Amino acid sequence: MAKKCGGSRGLLSSSKGVVSNSSGAVASCTTGFPSFLPKEVEKIKDPYARTLAQRMERLPVQIGSSESFIMSSCVKPQKQSEINPVVLLHCFDSSCLEWRCAYPLLEEAGLEAWAVDVLGWGFSDLERRPPCSAASKRHHLYQFWKSYIRRPMILVGPSLGASVAIDFAVHHPVAVEKLVLINASVYAEGTGDLAKLPKFLAYAGVSLLKSIPLRLYANLLAFNGISLSTTFDWTNVGRLHCLLPWWKDATVSFMSSGGYNVISQIKQVKQKVLVICSEQDHIISYKQILRLRCELPCAIMRLIPDSGHLPHVENPTSVAKLIAGFARNDRC
Repeated sequence: MAKKCGGSRGLLSSSKGVVSNSSGAVASCTTGFPSFLPKEVEKIKDPYARTLAQRMERLPVQIGSSESFIMSSCVKPQKQSEINPVVLLHCFDSSCLEWRCAYPLLEEAGLEAWAVDVLGWGFSDLERRPPCSAASKRHHLYQFWKSYIRRPMILVGPSLGASVAIDFAVHHPVAVEKLVLINASVYAEGTGDLAKLPKFLAYAGVSLLKSIPLRLYANLLAFNGISLSTTFDWTNVGRLHCLLPWWKDATVSFMSSGGYNVISQIKQVKQKVLVICSEQDHIISYKQILRLRCELPCAIMRLIPDSGHLPHVENPTSVAKLIAGFARNDRC
């Protein structure tokens, strides 16, 4: 059975009209949600997803000339810590809402936690349709780090987010103190033949990617023993960002660029790494995780029982405890 998400935080509130956070994101006083989120967020029932969504904001990140900014979605920490910050990435075509269950537990553990949307996914403003290749995602994350974090970070990447994390750590080692890789998807050779599809076929395939039936099937693969009602609700959480007007263009841009191929970079990772593996992951094989553990120069591995592909959703207490222990003293 899925474990109950732990921890919660207060909701945005105001006596009337609207409220505005420090970055200028406007939120309705009746819902507490930032105005840049699709209105369908109001239908989500998961209280932890609702709470984290209400804390979301957009920060300007310079990606080119002095006038070229992307308003980038994230959840900021409420206080700083003496320990280097933990920066949470997410899976392929997902968002920082993926951390809805574990994020409050990391805060309760005294960590300075950021949940960041990777360029092209999540809820950043991509009205100008920037390129969303692996290199573009890396550059955007570096500029985000340079503007707001500015300290070596413990970078956490689940599934394809592990490829994002490895690619970033190899190219910007000064910015990364440690890595945490959760059920890492790091042995795919990019998007393969999908990168060669004619544009009309690529857009047709992307439309299927956000369909409710396909997302439901993905959730059935990813999670173990959750109810049908929870499956539907988590499907709505997982596809919420797909409802933004630029989502198709951003996804086709990534797919056409060739995606991530970090196989040759794994042995170049210099940081200490915590490899987390779920015993009941039906997407990434245990054999692949063992291979990763062996190829990383300095890594430890921990198993999460009774969890599928996303243990930070199903078993957030165990994942948060492992991350907190590793962040503090390399042990967990």
